[in-house]
Amino acid sequence: MSLKKTLLSATTALALLSAPAFASEEVKIGVPSWTGAQAIAHLLAAVVEMRIGGTAEMVPGNNATIFQAMDQGKGDIDVHPDVWLPNQQSFTQKYVDGAGTVTLSSNPYQGNQGFCVSQDFAKANSITDIADLGRPDVAALMDSDGNGKGEMWIGAPGWASANVNEVKVRDYGLLDFVEPVRAEESVKTARVKDSIAKGEGYAFYCYKPHAIWYQFDVEMLSEPTFDEAKYVMVQPSDDPDWYEKSNVATKDALKEVQIAWSNSLADRSPAIAEFFERFSLTADDVSNFAFEISGNGRDPAEVAREWVEANPERVDGWLGL
Repeated sequence: MSLKKTLLSATTALALLSAPAFASEEVKIGVPSWTGAQAIAHLLAAVVEMRIGGTAEMVPGNNATIFQAMDQGKGDIDVHPDVWLPNQQSFTQKYVDGAGTVTLSSNPYQGNQGFCVSQDFAKANSITDIADLGRPDVAALMDSDGNGKGEMWIGAPGWASANVNEVKVRDYGLLDFVEPVRAEESVKTARVKDSIAKGEGYAFYCYKPHAIWYQFDVEMLSEPTFDEAKYVMVQPSDDPDWYEKSNVATKDALKEVQIAWSNSLADRSPAIAEFFERFSLTADDVSNFAFEISGNGRDPAEVAREWVEANPERVDGWLGL
């Protein structure tokens, strides 16, 4: 073990055993809009407060805001709880690989992205593939506002994945039949619930892990197998002509999802930084958290604290105990 690691481990032990050390351990956690990120943010906070004895503050923000604050290293935001790669690669390339001001966890969980419809809608209309959304009969069933196109939620404002999905709708040849819609995820969830209750058609961007799989009977549509040659995505943060310069006509590759934190945190709160290095979750963990929060309407902080109390051995592992 390196001298730095030895010192950090010693600091962690002192923080856990000595009350006066608690005050020095502080972290501000970025909180993006999607439920999984909110769940992980509160879990990080619960461990910091319950087991390290530090203080944690939640700071809402989008990906760009969180990464910029981590890069500045002033403690305005110290950690992003749910970095999806390659979706957010433009940020990690800039701040992790380029500026070297942000650390990316080496303990990711796996994410899967696609487009979903309800099982009833799929079965009633023989919908199995993304191309089926371009059938006029299917599009008509998804047209709730009478403009001649079926609505499909592609993600929330500020999501890199929403940009990818906007390009996909075009390059899958769906623009004549489908209207891509951006809105907060809560709007999408309400629309999914309403469409199922009314027996209406609705399509939406979906991903695993997510509470949706426990909330409703939905299924992910097939897409062309991931092909790197057919996946050319330029994000708005890289080029103002991103839409014209992108071409995506293939399913996304499976994702790696992890936390990222400001390198300055190790100097300001070494015990927390060391905890972040060891922190790891599974996709099932995150789906369960998300379901408790958005499915059962529970307070994220309560769910997180309950989980920490019920899983002491896993938390001990994160703390190097």
